[in-house]
Amino acid sequence: MVDTTRKAGRLSVTRVATASMAGAVLEWYDFSLYGFAAALVFGKLFFPTYSPFAGTLASFGTFAVGFVARPLGGILFGHFGDRIGRKTALVMTTSMMGGSSFLIGLIPSYGSIGVAAPILLVVLRFMQGIALGGEWGGSILMTLEYWPPLRRGFFGSVVQLGTAIGLTLATVILFAGSTLPGSAFFVWGWRVPFLVSIVLLGVGLYIRLNVEETPAFKTIRAMGQVVPSRSLKFCACRRSTF
Repeated sequence: MVDTTRKAGRLSVTRVATASMAGAVLEWYDFSLYGFAAALVFGKLFFPTYSPFAGTLASFGTFAVGFVARPLGGILFGHFGDRIGRKTALVMTTSMMGGSSFLIGLIPSYGSIGVAAPILLVVLRFMQGIALGGEWGGSILMTLEYWPPLRRGFFGSVVQLGTAIGLTLATVILFAGSTLPGSAFFVWGWRVPFLVSIVLLGVGLYIRLNVEETPAFKTIRAMGQVVPSRSLKFCACRRSTF
């Protein structure tokens, strides 16, 4: 009976670590993919009325919007995570990031819809930043709340591992697309990596929805209390100590 319980516990925390890494892969794949596209195509497609230099600067300006939004996402989803649960908040951030990236791949160019094109680009980039800000802290916190203090540093590192994988995946896929002949990459090829996000979103949600809420949060909820994350960490430490 004890061995069965331990195996179930190991399986549960392994799922949590896998879900956290998968979420980080999706988030950083989408977030960094935008940066590459901003350097290569967004200036010409969404700011064609500017000079090449000014268009590139405007493109990178939209890229910066994501970094401005990240702290806001951390505050927003940190608040939601403390009240509705880590799992629910992370499902929301994953959906927001994957959905935003997919929609970026569908935005018509400036030549088709005019100034609405860069406006939509900025709005979706802002949503990406909000999602990443909420995902990063939430993933680490969810992972740490599952593990005893002596293993938290090691298993918390899986989120950072997901970051490296996401950056690498974005680089590889965009590089493969850039090898398309002629102007195919500029016309439609750059959109494919963004549209692929919907596949990664499906995988990420499947993994994340099969993870239970953290024991620390469930304990606090059972007590009928709503407290900030610092208290949840303290609760998790006490549970693992005793």
